[in-house]
Amino acid sequence: MDPLRHPDLIEISRRLRLQLTQVLEAEQEAAAITLRRRSTIRDRLLDAEDRGESVRVTCVDGGTRTGRVGAVGVDHVVLERNSEEAYVTIAHIVVVEATNR
Repeated sequence: MDPLRHPDLIEISRRLRLQLTQVLEAEQEAAAITLRRRSTIRDRLLDAEDRGESVRVTCVDGGTRTGRVGAVGVDHVVLERNSEEAYVTIAHIVVVEATNR
């Protein structure tokens, strides 16, 4: 009998693979949570720009703007909608929501 094919070793190997998979999934989840905790509104807008997504932003005065993220500057975001551009100061944004448009 091949010593590496012993039933006990096969079971131990299966358990170790399962544990490794669980540990890797937990580490990936922790990394994603850390990223979400440390990312700023600007970071999220940059991600939306890279994906070509549309967002709805709510500003401190309660006003909202919706559009595709066309550009993100140091202190502003450009939302494009129906060939119009809206420049919104990032410091005035309270909420950023992804839209399905």
